[in-house]
Amino acid sequence: MTPLRSARQLLGGLLIATPLLAAPALAAGEPQRHLHVQAEATLSVAPDRATLSARLWERTPSIRREEEHTGDPDALREARERLERRAAELIDTLENAGFERDAISAGSLAVQPEHLAGSRREDGERETLVRTRLERPFRILIDDLERLPVLLDALTEAGVNALDGVSYDLTDRDAATDEALVKALEKARHKAGLMADTLGITLGPVASVSETRAPIFQPRMMTMAADARESAAQAEYRPGTLEIEAGVSVSWEIE
Repeated sequence: MTPLRSARQLLGGLLIATPLLAAPALAAGEPQRHLHVQAEATLSVAPDRATLSARLWERTPSIRREEEHTGDPDALREARERLERRAAELIDTLENAGFERDAISAGSLAVQPEHLAGSRREDGERETLVRTRLERPFRILIDDLERLPVLLDALTEAGVNALDGVSYDLTDRDAATDEALVKALEKARHKAGLMADTLGITLGPVASVSETRAPIFQPRMMTMAADARESAAQAEYRPGTLEIEAGVSVSWEIE
């Protein structure tokens, strides 16, 4: 056999084999068909705990602004002593009402000047008065929402200057956010099944899944009257529900 004939036979064999090799490659290169679904779900849950915020404050006597730099240190000390005495009485009142000391959080002392309009001078202008305000915030955690009115009564009895509101919360946040995510996934599966039945297609395994909205939990704040004595008659305790939203994107292969 001549070399030229041998080369032609080899080339012919390669040409015959090429379609056989290309067929699987083309099949493997075919784009896979997928069904993409996005779903969002909202979970409503009843809160089972709350935190009430309150404040105590004391003030020094007012003086003219021109005398501010020579302020009375005794007045400041006396105001602080009054505030600390009231803070101790507040904690005692709460403990006597059945609230644990660990549930009571006392914030740091805040000191700030306050400017007031004084009497008119001979030139018709009002003089400016200055006083110092010393304040301490308190936060009380309640694990039994039925005791919220009892807490308000105790705070009123202790003579707090302000109630800043109630923040409703959940003891187990993780369980609630997990439930919201599961609810979103179940909704995505339901939508995919409904679409597949309507279109007459068969779903294969899940190809991909991702979150489009991570479950976020935020405590809900209920404002209250600024004056504790007024709020005792005006406040209503309706915690309602907390809402947690979750979103997912899921893809199924189409068989």
